[in-house]
Amino acid sequence: MENTNVSRKYFIDNIRSLTVLVVIVYHVVYLFNSVGVTKNIAVYGIPAFDGFCNFVYPWLMTIMFLLAGISARYALQIRTEKQFLKERVQKLLIPLVGGMFILAWLNGWVTNQYYDIFGGNYVPAFVKYFIFCLNIGPLWFLLQLFIVSLVLLLIRKIDKNDRLWTLAGKTNIFVLLLLFLPFWGSSFLLNTPLLTTFRNGIYLFVFLSGYYFFSQDKIIGIIVKYKYLLLIAGLVLGIIQVYCFYGKNFSDNNFLQHPLTNLYAWIMMMAILGSAQKHFNFTNNLLNYLKSRSFLWYLCHFPIMPFTAYIITTFFEFPMVFNYFLLFFIALAITIVFCEIVRLIPVLRYFLFGIKKTYKNV
Repeated sequence: MENTNVSRKYFIDNIRSLTVLVVIVYHVVYLFNSVGVTKNIAVYGIPAFDGFCNFVYPWLMTIMFLLAGISARYALQIRTEKQFLKERVQKLLIPLVGGMFILAWLNGWVTNQYYDIFGGNYVPAFVKYFIFCLNIGPLWFLLQLFIVSLVLLLIRKIDKNDRLWTLAGKTNIFVLLLLFLPFWGSSFLLNTPLLTTFRNGIYLFVFLSGYYFFSQDKIIGIIVKYKYLLLIAGLVLGIIQVYCFYGKNFSDNNFLQHPLTNLYAWIMMMAILGSAQKHFNFTNNLLNYLKSRSFLWYLCHFPIMPFTAYIITTFFEFPMVFNYFLLFFIALAITIVFCEIVRLIPVLRYFLFGIKKTYKNV
């Protein structure tokens, strides 16, 4: 029988908040990467720092989809499918479109300063604006999450008696470990050509894994039991993975579809979930603040970051190592202030964050 206890799982909020902070750090290193990953600025940083991307990139966004799948299970316990879909439109599609036309153009503008997108040809300003807006950056996550949410609703229509969830509840640690195989296999499925960001197969698999497996208290209990073994295995695999792929393009399919990369990602996600449930399942004022702001920072930080990097590297000559720290702290500070201002302006708050409520209730 389904567990209908939908009390707040603080460890999920905390993982999500800290993952967003890791995403922001990742984007600093990504913008200065020197391994051939496509980026917005033609400035190359310190190669040793790229190892950080090798370490976090395999699981960084997959765990976001895993958490989203878990949260979808809890949401659909207290919402109808129609309410869930309406909420997904408001929280995902509206910020996607709003972010494209209000902020994303800045990504395109910065990119054009280095790469001349239009090849020196005259293009009217309004056409440039619309083309620049297509450079959506991390907003791809909203579109991808909306798509997998639609697939979930379709599966629920087919599996009306929720047999898949009941079957998933019979899982043990050996089955959880063997799920690495379909996880790895999904990395080859439904990938969009050229745009490796949209890894439809693997993100759908992880989202559904969160919904059917890791939303169950029994399964969370299993990975809590083995949390230290999983964490040690994850760290060892992460170190080996960085060693094997150091200096190589971490967005290339040779990296993303390698069995080592996927084994590492799968083990590390379970290790993070298990460790957080045991040691991070609480809240306080700081964590409540991060919970309420982290996703807003995710939505807004990236257009600010390439522009900040452009200013720092074009008009100043700091040692390269300083540029990393300056970019992180300046871009994060601007992002925090910007989000607080947006929360005060109803129209912007709705189109950038999908929030209708008044400021005091946000």
